[in-house]
Amino acid sequence: MTTPPAAPPAPATSPLGRTLCAMITPFTPSGALDLDGAQHLATHLVANGCDGLVLSGTTGESPTTTDAEKSALVTAVREAVGDRAKVITGIGTPDTRHTTELAREAEKAGADGLLVVSPYYSRPPQDAIEAHFREVADACALPLMVYDVPVRTGTRIEPETILRLAEHPRIVAVKDCSYDFLGAQKVLARTDLAYYAGCDEHNLALYAVGGTGYVSTVANVIPAHLREVLDAFDAGDTARAARLQQQATPLIEAIMSAGLPGTVTAKALLNALALPAGPVRSPLQPADRRTADELLSLHDDLIST
Repeated sequence: MTTPPAAPPAPATSPLGRTLCAMITPFTPSGALDLDGAQHLATHLVANGCDGLVLSGTTGESPTTTDAEKSALVTAVREAVGDRAKVITGIGTPDTRHTTELAREAEKAGADGLLVVSPYYSRPPQDAIEAHFREVADACALPLMVYDVPVRTGTRIEPETILRLAEHPRIVAVKDCSYDFLGAQKVLARTDLAYYAGCDEHNLALYAVGGTGYVSTVANVIPAHLREVLDAFDAGDTARAARLQQQATPLIEAIMSAGLPGTVTAKALLNALALPAGPVRSPLQPADRRTADELLSLHDDLIST
């Protein structure tokens, strides 16, 4: 498989990029933040087709990293990739005040944008969710990506709520993990929001109906292949795009739907590929050797096709 050239700047219609990796957070063997490893991995991902890096999301183990670590990660990755990719950072918490504080810190650290999940655990109603996002968007000058992942937060961001949020000038994008393909199309039809697939099995399908691209955990390990899917579609070779997406399905399933969190499986495969990753932080536990070997076998089968 041919490695694509370094990603060009994101087009005007994609304010936060097109092929975004939900990057893992590398740790040292002792569990400390590995900023050198983060810079190495970020550079590798951008060189292999990612035009955006999303830090400190679920894949980046944001529940177990400190505020200071999140800021340090943004600064280090910004330094490593320069203007060759957008740097977006997750700042979502269940507390609106804390989230606004993180938004301002992200801006100071050099982020290009914010990933904000709906407040979790407290399960606020839709008007409260809307107010939360508006307050965060007003906290700094960075563009904001709304992250809808009800399986983790316990509360859906309803399409009508997203339509209202689209009126805010700094709410520019959605990462969609709702598994509501119809709802996504309703929003696409009525707004100019950049809509990103947050579930790798939907990357091509959402793109084909007007989505902007993806925010992908699997891009940690096959960034060039996933970008090639969208490039083939843009070139008008929809049959090849479909074939490439289908070829990636076994690895996507193994990473995202095999009973372990995507962070665990992605790190296991990155470690097997000798790329920076390191351990996961508790309460997560590492994948066993058999799982890591199976992931590596699937990866090698894919890149040999």
